[in-house]
Amino acid sequence: MKLDMHCEMILDDYREKLPLFEKIRSVALERIEQCLNENKIVVASINSRIKTEESLTGKLELKGYKYRTLDDITDIVGIRVVTFFSDEVDVISALAEQLFEIDWENTVDKRKMMEIDRFGYMSLHYICRLPQKLCNDLAMPELNEVRFELQMRSVLQHVWANMYHDMGYKTDVEIPREYQRNMSRLAGMLELADEQFSSIRKDITEYRRKVQSLVANGNFDEVPFNGDTFRSFIVLNPFERLVDKMAAINQAEVYEDSLMPYYNVLRLLNMQTIGDVVRMRDDYSESAYQLALMQLAGTGLDILASSVALQNLCIVYILKKGYGEAGLVQMFAVLYGQNDYNIQRAKRNFDQAKRINII
Repeated sequence: MKLDMHCEMILDDYREKLPLFEKIRSVALERIEQCLNENKIVVASINSRIKTEESLTGKLELKGYKYRTLDDITDIVGIRVVTFFSDEVDVISALAEQLFEIDWENTVDKRKMMEIDRFGYMSLHYICRLPQKLCNDLAMPELNEVRFELQMRSVLQHVWANMYHDMGYKTDVEIPREYQRNMSRLAGMLELADEQFSSIRKDITEYRRKVQSLVANGNFDEVPFNGDTFRSFIVLNPFERLVDKMAAINQAEVYEDSLMPYYNVLRLLNMQTIGDVVRMRDDYSESAYQLALMQLAGTGLDILASSVALQNLCIVYILKKGYGEAGLVQMFAVLYGQNDYNIQRAKRNFDQAKRINII
């Protein structure tokens, strides 16, 4: 199909403005990525494109009569942000409103356009301009006038859009109703999954806040022992006093060492709540210190890992509970992996503990 003169003029204008479109695409994409990084927002993907001449020609062939000028086509430059969760779309849109000038008259929220008995392609489309405060180039006076499209959708919305486009829009044959119905059912499942993922994440976030509050307030017996709660607990430096006391034996310098590897050791010891860890600390701190005296006296060691207190507490706990050398070997295997040196470590610590009557 041959374009009429009006559409050919629009196409000529497009070719002339390609450098302008590239500048808009580059600036808008860079600023969005920067904003996401500044706000510590991780998205599934972000990409941009300039509509190809072939694509624009096809659009003009179908509905060129609708456009007076090239400026009426608002998606020549397009940027798409795909989020992991549907509720993050609103977060991204709020940031976009701070970054760009929004053409609200032409902006479309397809999430609100769906009929009550239908599912399908849902996405938020903002029509934007670059404000002068963001980018101003005297050599390109239209830089702040030409509009571009910003699409925001979740991963599952993106899956549906691509699937529907490939199976629906790109075929010249009308899809039978039975297949349309199956597609609608699948879309409904995706929409429900989208909502559930967001809901579950919200529940987990609330759970973590509650746990952090319980830990901060010292309600340790109410806090179940798991990776999240242990991480919140060690932020409080619960073994700091014992570490400092051990370091004073040789006036040693303490270097910070992660306590997270001991999470699996404490699981092995069947800790059920953070309160159980606190009781282990309170009940066995003196024995752990006496073991440190045996380990460090006469060594001249002047640097000590901050994990030494928790390690000695675990050693004492294992021996007091009657698990013996075998229990120590198992603990060291959790910390350092399976190796022959674990047996030597276990024997040395067992013998030291025996000398000071810990066993």
